[in-house]
Amino acid sequence: MGLRDVFVPERTDTAATRRIGIAGRSYPWWVVVLGVYVASRAVTTLFMATLFVVATAEHWTFASPRSNPDFFTFSGSWDASYYKQIATQGYPTSIPTDTDGNVEQNAWAFLPLYPLIARGVMAVTGLGFYPAGVIVAVAFGAVAALVLYRLVASRVGATSGLWATILFCFGPLSFVLQIAYAESLFFALMFASLWAAMARRYWLVIPFGVAAAFTKPGALAIPLMLAIVFLVRIVRRRRSGDAEPFPRRERAALVVAGVSTAVAGLAWPLIASAVTGFPGAYLQTELSWWTGFVGRVAFIPLTPWFLLTVKYASVFGALLVFSVIVAFVWMLTRPSVRALGTEVVAYAASLGLYLFAVFLPQQSLFRLLLPLSPLLGAPALTHSRRARSIVFGVGIALQPVAIVLLWFLGYP
Repeated sequence: MGLRDVFVPERTDTAATRRIGIAGRSYPWWVVVLGVYVASRAVTTLFMATLFVVATAEHWTFASPRSNPDFFTFSGSWDASYYKQIATQGYPTSIPTDTDGNVEQNAWAFLPLYPLIARGVMAVTGLGFYPAGVIVAVAFGAVAALVLYRLVASRVGATSGLWATILFCFGPLSFVLQIAYAESLFFALMFASLWAAMARRYWLVIPFGVAAAFTKPGALAIPLMLAIVFLVRIVRRRRSGDAEPFPRRERAALVVAGVSTAVAGLAWPLIASAVTGFPGAYLQTELSWWTGFVGRVAFIPLTPWFLLTVKYASVFGALLVFSVIVAFVWMLTRPSVRALGTEVVAYAASLGLYLFAVFLPQQSLFRLLLPLSPLLGAPALTHSRRARSIVFGVGIALQPVAIVLLWFLGYP
């Protein structure tokens, strides 16, 4: 199987994707997508508010307690406290360590763009961090939904674009679109980077990709995706001659975009070390979150998944990891996924490789997989009434389950 067999030619955007028909009437695509998003936030808010009221009345113990609890602090649980610290106080100038000299959890694990935007909203509105953070999350969640529709619809049509957006907005972990976390902003920037690459507007990838690199870890998937796209386009051009041109100006733009986003993706560890004077400040801070699962360990790329699974399941854990890798590769080579185009497949492969190379799999894994949501547009799913109905129904049903598990029993 060659590169041309794995990556199918792209479809171009059409006017048909700019309007969506519902109940015999046609509406602008953005009106429908925003309607889906508003409805999804209403459903999720209902679940969250109900559980908040019940938990408060029954004096349930929260997994991440807050002083002065209200619905907005409830929506800012877990590590949102670090974002609040960054927004209100900035980053610490030194790295905290325990009595043995081991680095403790601290704000340097979290990147600055989301708390910076939240701080701007706080300054303009006079709100505290938690309501401001929720406003930022909800706003960028809407942007993410809009961009997701456009990038999927541009390749496989309006039906797939709409259903990819519906499944994204109503998924089991869609509450992350309205909590004081950086997820919504990250989704919007990653999807926008992918969309710009799909449209071959490579210069436009730079601002989105660089911004994503200062929002959450994982933006290195963008330069890797661009490298794969560059290789594929070179191979196609050589095989087809002038049938699939790759002009020099596009090559230059693609290379500059790849280098720029790669530099941005690697910058934060250097910044953390320079500000704190602590070599390896960022890496050691990230490893401090691993101790509850695997103890104090050294970081070796491509080993974290084996490190965790072998610890708890021995050889069966290693076999599980290999099975997951095979299943993921198999999924990316399915014709329905390939129909989404070179960039989407390359992006998914790059993000999957990043997570496998550096992330210790635990409960946060499901949240970190959400940037793969463009794969929800695969026609095998979106054009099957039964399949999409099942996924949609399961997503809504699992939302309250996920909230109970992650608010009262653990962390996401």
